[in-house]
Amino acid sequence: DRWVLEKTIRNIASGNFFNNKEYKQIFTVNLSAESVNDEGFTGFVSRVLENYGVPASMLCFEVSESIVLANFMRSQVLLNELVDIGASGSLDDFGSGISSLSYLRDLPVKYLKIDGTFIRNMSKNRVDAAMVDAVNKVGQVMSLITIAESVENDITKQLLRRMGVNYAQGYHCGKPVAFEQMEWAEAS
Repeated sequence: DRWVLEKTIRNIASGNFFNNKEYKQIFTVNLSAESVNDEGFTGFVSRVLENYGVPASMLCFEVSESIVLANFMRSQVLLNELVDIGASGSLDDFGSGISSLSYLRDLPVKYLKIDGTFIRNMSKNRVDAAMVDAVNKVGQVMSLITIAESVENDITKQLLRRMGVNYAQGYHCGKPVAFEQMEWAEAS
C-alpha cells in the first residue's frame, strides 16, 4: 500500500491536476488490513504528501467493509486520522456484511460504495433493487456520496440515476486504464 500510495502521489505531483476548476479531482487508494493496522501509516501519508507538495484533499482512502468488520476500532481510528489531515474516506463493498448499518454512523467516511452483488441483477431482481435503493437512501440522509459498483449496462445506470445514486462505477462507464493514459483536459 505504501508503494502504491507514493507512486500515486508522485503521479499527481507530476501532472496538471491543481488548476482545473471544472471538477474536483480525487484519487482513491484501496487499503489492506495491514495498512489499517499500521499505526505509522498516517504519518507516512503526511510525509509523502508534504514531500511532493500534494494537498491531502486530493486523496480518498478506501477500506472494504470486510476489513472494517474485522478491525472496527482500528479502522475508525485510521479513518479519523486521515480525515484530520484533510483526506477523505470511503467504505467499499457496503452491504456485504451482516451488521453494516449498525457501524456506518460511527465511521468518518464521505463516500459509500454499494456492493456490486446488489447492482449486477437489480434490473431483474426487485429485492436487489430495493436493497440498493435502501442503502442509497441511508447514505443520502447521512450526506454521503453514494457510488454503485459493477454497473455493466445502461438499464442499470438509468435505474441508479432514478434512485438518486450519485456515481456509477463499472465497465459500462469505462474500462480501467493506466494512470499515464488518463486524459485530464476535460471532465468525463
